[in-house]
Amino acid sequence: MAQPQTLMSELPIPFSGTEMSLLIVDDDRPFSSRLARAMEGRGYDVRVAESVQEGLTAIEQKAPTFAVIDMRLGDGSGLDVIARLKERRPDARGVILTGYGNIATAVTAVKLGAFDYLAKPADADEIHAALKAEPGERANPPENPMSADRVRWEHIQRVYELCGRNVSETARRLNMHRRTLQRILAKRAPR
Repeated sequence: MAQPQTLMSELPIPFSGTEMSLLIVDDDRPFSSRLARAMEGRGYDVRVAESVQEGLTAIEQKAPTFAVIDMRLGDGSGLDVIARLKERRPDARGVILTGYGNIATAVTAVKLGAFDYLAKPADADEIHAALKAEPGERANPPENPMSADRVRWEHIQRVYELCGRNVSETARRLNMHRRTLQRILAKRAPR
């Protein structure tokens, strides 16, 4: 009986301990540009994709050793990208980033092959530590983590931007009184 033919692009790529290729998949262009520069400064060979499709294409061209993938992208879920990366390169280390962290998505991300799961906005030091951590090792907590007020403010700002800066729509989606939201938006970001 004839064996099914395997395409070269379907074979897993072996890991090279010294290779520092990194794929960043995030549709927030300012964030991904800053992160790419910071990670290049740490010795990574960085490629950036802005969508699920671009991320999948980049993996097909050359599966990276490391990946930093946003959970929610304009054309789908970053979980599809991490799943394909682990198919192509089982030893790759991928970190999922999200502004909407919860236990269910963290468990799903890890089951699909994510090495770690970080809440946005994560900085380059946190991401580098997560990528380089030994299996089972937990990264050290940040020296100056964001306050709960700052996390809330960041979330409100993100929803406001996603609603096209429409205060009424943002207030409705956040289940918040419109005037309360206006007062929050008028203040400076908490530290």
